Amino acid sequence: SVSLPVPEKAGYAKFANPASRSASVGVMASQGPAGTRVAVTGAGPKAFRVSEMESALEGNWSPDAVKGVSVSADGLNGDLHASAEYRAHLVGVMAGRAVKAAG
Repeated sequence: SVSLPVPEKAGYAKFANPASRSASVGVMASQGPAGTRVAVTGAGPKAFRVSEMESALEGNWSPDAVKGVSVSADGLNGDLHASAEYRAHLVGVMAGRAVKAAG
């Protein structure tokens, strides 16, 4: 069996690929018993967490807290729909929207 703690707050936002509707960049932000978590999918070859955003949100749970945190484009996916640099930018945008969705 698998057991996961239920977060007190959680939100998800994605920027959909126009062809497949899958996430070009998707961000899940949550806060709960396991701490503050920010996870990203679609932007790179595998899902990853952004610890700098997690730290910023621990002190201030608001979309403004993640505005100053940048994600490097190194190693991110790039294709005709979104360059690696654009995906890096979208991580911050989607993180702010995920936090807003979580309340």
